[in-house]
Amino acid sequence: MQQKFNPKNRDILVNINGSLIHRDQAGISPFDSAVQGGDAVWEGLRVYGGRVFKLNEHLDRLRHSALALAFAEIPSHERITEEIRKTLHANHMTDAVHIRLTLTRGVKVTSGMDPRLNQSGPTLIVLAEHKAPVYDKGGLTLATASIRRFAPDMMDPKIHHCNLIQSILAKIEATAAGADDAIMLDPRGFIAETNATHLFIVTNTKRGPLVETPRCVACPEGITRATVLELCEANGIMHTERDISLAELYRADEAFCTGTMGELAPVTRADGRTIGDGKPGAMTARLSGLFGELTSREGVRVA
Repeated sequence: MQQKFNPKNRDILVNINGSLIHRDQAGISPFDSAVQGGDAVWEGLRVYGGRVFKLNEHLDRLRHSALALAFAEIPSHERITEEIRKTLHANHMTDAVHIRLTLTRGVKVTSGMDPRLNQSGPTLIVLAEHKAPVYDKGGLTLATASIRRFAPDMMDPKIHHCNLIQSILAKIEATAAGADDAIMLDPRGFIAETNATHLFIVTNTKRGPLVETPRCVACPEGITRATVLELCEANGIMHTERDISLAELYRADEAFCTGTMGELAPVTRADGRTIGDGKPGAMTARLSGLFGELTSREGVRVA
């Protein structure tokens, strides 16, 4: 699974601290904290029919991450929403759009790690692209990486920060193994997530299908993940959050990934094993349909 350049994005305007700049001229200072040390937080948003799905939940997570990193200043939800609205309007975007929202600690007066060197406020970047869900709905192949996700006492995964080297290294391993994405384990050896998405398994029990996903011990609090659990609750689908081992993934009847970038995507192979019958499963299809119905009617109007 490799994304490709979309010619529709050739002349997009990027919003940096309220200024709209052509993608080829857009840039931030070499003294910015994101450049100096990955000192920034981010969110991925998706636009459906002029509405951003779960916008407030994403902005809450952005704020919570910035608070955890002790940002001295955090833009209000209202200001960020207005910059999103302005960016979409300038780019004539209304649907099938993905937004990468980044908030850095800002520009330092001189190079260094000390946050007291940040004296001019944060940097807010709104990057909107024409981008449909990126994952193959026919079935993904995963491979377990040697890179582990941190435990909360190492680097709390509830901080949605821009230090993504773990994920990048895991993705490199997955690509080398011929897989679409990597499975990442926690320090105890249980599944945390993939390098980019949350992971679910489905087991057909005597009482019906059971949908399960790892606890948020070594993975972030996913917005799409939470939405799938809410859909299960609302539709009488058995579900649980617990520690899941690789063997349980291998013997599952179905598996799928969740994330804003790719919505719900079936997993049909993992570490050389075929999941279920090797085809997207019925529960994956049902939840994908319910998710599609939800995104078609809910969200904050921005375009």
